[in-house]
Amino acid sequence: MTKRTPIIAGNWKMHNTLAESAALIKGLTENFENKQNAEIIVAPSYTSLAKVAELCKGTAIKVAAQDVHWEDKGAFTSAVSPVQAKDAGATHTIIGHSERRSVFGDTDEILNKKVAAALRHGLTVIFCVGETLAQRETGETLQVIEAQLKNGLKDFTAEQLNGLIIAYEPVWAIGTGKTATPEQAQEVHAAIRQYLATAYGNDFAQATRILYGGSVKDSNVDEIMAKEDVDGALVGGQSLIAEKFRRIINFN
Repeated sequence: MTKRTPIIAGNWKMHNTLAESAALIKGLTENFENKQNAEIIVAPSYTSLAKVAELCKGTAIKVAAQDVHWEDKGAFTSAVSPVQAKDAGATHTIIGHSERRSVFGDTDEILNKKVAAALRHGLTVIFCVGETLAQRETGETLQVIEAQLKNGLKDFTAEQLNGLIIAYEPVWAIGTGKTATPEQAQEVHAAIRQYLATAYGNDFAQATRILYGGSVKDSNVDEIMAKEDVDGALVGGQSLIAEKFRRIINFN
């Protein structure tokens, strides 16, 4: 079985000024031991992206944009292109977060174009999938996830998607305090890996890291990370608190 390096990523969403971002990075890096040798990623707001990237130079922390546009430049007021994100210091980008899907109306077609743009400029994609509570209650979870993967990653080869990171985030568990049980997370992660094996081959599936996101806390990360197909976590609220995020990075 392929040994996959765990990833702990923090999505800061629309939080933190420049000063607050700098203080958080300081709190994450001073006298810190990464006991699990996890890959650490933070996704600050665009206004803090360049500053955070500068502060993370020489540390184990990598920096992600929270989203990118599908065009390199143009008349797209308020959007940020992959060229700009990379220029600011991002090495990764989140694409398809449920808030982008539900609040901003990103469709599978739009997300597919964003993935293409990110890959074109060498950004590692963290591609998010997840079902709503209604979809889970009607037993549609696995069909919804498969459709999101199939449509969002349409027309890419395994070679093009090399290094792709998948994040499973049940919509009903984001910011609600509810968390999928470790067994629920494992079931969906295993199904995602099986889909990837069918679509892109077993080697690709075994190498691809699949993160769980949705009210991940210092109090539940250990049992979630104990599951075979859970390769890391995409953390929201507790990634804004240095002490708690450090504990999550050092999951047992």
